[in-house]
Amino acid sequence: MMRMASCCLQDTMNAIVALCHFCELHGPRTLFCTEVLHAPLPQGAGNGDSPGQGEQAEEEEGGIQMSSRIRAHSPAEGASAESSSPGPKKSDMCEGCRSLAAGHPGYISHDKETSIKYVSHQHPNHPQLFSIVRQACVRSLSCEVCPGREGPIFFGDEQHGFVFSHTFFIKDSLARGFQRWYSIIAIMMDRIYLINSWPFLLGKIRGIIDELQGKALKVFETEQFGCPQRAQRMNTAFTPFLHQRNGNAARSLTSLTSDDNLWACLHTSFAWLLKACGSRLTEKLLEGAPTEDTLVQMEKLADLEEESESWDNSEAEEEEKAPVLPEGAEGRELTKCPTDSSLLSDCGNWQPRKLSVFKSLRHMRQVLGAPSFRMLAWHVLMGNQVIWKSRDADLVQSAFEVLRTMLPVGCVRIIPYSNQYEEAYRCNFLGLSPHVQIPSHVLASEFAVVVEAHSAPRSSLHPARCEDDQSLSKYEFVVTSGSPVAADRVGPTILNKMEAALTNQNLSVGVVDQCLVCLKEEWMNKVKVLFKFTKVDSRPKEDTQKLLSILGASEEDNVKLLKFWMTGLSKTYKSHLMSTVRSPTASEPRN
Repeated sequence: MMRMASCCLQDTMNAIVALCHFCELHGPRTLFCTEVLHAPLPQGAGNGDSPGQGEQAEEEEGGIQMSSRIRAHSPAEGASAESSSPGPKKSDMCEGCRSLAAGHPGYISHDKETSIKYVSHQHPNHPQLFSIVRQACVRSLSCEVCPGREGPIFFGDEQHGFVFSHTFFIKDSLARGFQRWYSIIAIMMDRIYLINSWPFLLGKIRGIIDELQGKALKVFETEQFGCPQRAQRMNTAFTPFLHQRNGNAARSLTSLTSDDNLWACLHTSFAWLLKACGSRLTEKLLEGAPTEDTLVQMEKLADLEEESESWDNSEAEEEEKAPVLPEGAEGRELTKCPTDSSLLSDCGNWQPRKLSVFKSLRHMRQVLGAPSFRMLAWHVLMGNQVIWKSRDADLVQSAFEVLRTMLPVGCVRIIPYSNQYEEAYRCNFLGLSPHVQIPSHVLASEFAVVVEAHSAPRSSLHPARCEDDQSLSKYEFVVTSGSPVAADRVGPTILNKMEAALTNQNLSVGVVDQCLVCLKEEWMNKVKVLFKFTKVDSRPKEDTQKLLSILGASEEDNVKLLKFWMTGLSKTYKSHLMSTVRSPTASEPRN
């Protein structure tokens, strides 16, 4: 039976996020859960789709259409839904165990991009999913807890799914110990994916918990100020305990937080959490050995992680020496959450990235013109410094995003926008504001190219060739260099092949991008051969000329390109070659 449940969890959804509560009367209970559905909605969830049947609150949040449809059910419908639900009976539930009313159909969010629905109920409607969530709820609030009973923990198995659980306390002036115990759990069948999502889930769930605890703390302080419970309990210390708790054992979370829209806000937060967690990591099928770009990216990522860890360690040491923070500040620092916004209601209101002004290399060639683009592309491939001056930082950034696709990842060094000139050894792509003065020796140098974006006079505005050119029609681009590329110059082979692909209108932009990837990989293989031949084996110059002829790269521009691209080789590849040189077989004399 449980094997079937595992298959169901894996086939119909990516994950389930649930809020659980330890009731003093009934033990661990699931209060609220949100699941991802690729199939038709479960019974009762989609009954309020027509606009005239009930209240609708629709808004756009990160591509998700939030449609919390609430429809009044008749008593017969409510009884029927209750009898068919896999959850506990009404007699086994108190106010602290219940989130949605008996006739409440739940909340639905529609993701228009992927046609996925996010549905929230108190319990999953599928019996097997209910069993999985129920078991995770019990474990998260009983045996699977971290020291101090408050914090994150990971548990699970292949059969019942893997669980990220974060337990926490909510203040309650009428509860034993003045607090109640809750947990937020995320259940997946993919253990690796859940572990890789740990930092993301921890930060976002911690933000939701901070929001809940903050609201409950305000209610708690108000109640304590009006009627202090500690003194009252001390005065009735000899009264039987059950008599003291009579009528106060069960309080709903909406009462503890004084938030009537709590469940709708939690649905919004959980739906965004599932969407963001599912889109932040993607799987790529790699066939054969990884490319140099992949190796360089992995090395840069490892360096960033090491730098981040060292930075976090130094911050932790400073925090230990620092004075005590004011109340509430410590939690905000740990979660890196904004203090002036509500995570429960605004977690999906992020600002989307502005669309690039330059869409592709073909688009840039159309805007700049073929001669100017060829000059610019030649300097990019040769490793010369490309300086772009404009008032629009987004324009400069989009230009660099397009131009960097011509180079291996290891050869790209970008300073997106600066108020002062930076030397070429620091960057080969430099964005500057218009008022920055470029040194005269750089302007006269053959190793630099300057692109200036001026506001075009109204009389010289060029007509927009396509919709993408609308935002560029107000600019006039001037490309200058101390050593302009002659029109009759052959240029590097890869540049000629690249221009042939860009001018071929039968090839789509996607196909051109793949052609560029293949061309870069072809020439990176030549770079590897040249590196081993010259740097590792230390062959004489005559042999190197013969090798360049065999590789079809004996021309001056091709040689310059190979030497520049050699700087983009990964440390992994270089260390591998050097280790083979140090091996005994590599030190044998050549015949």
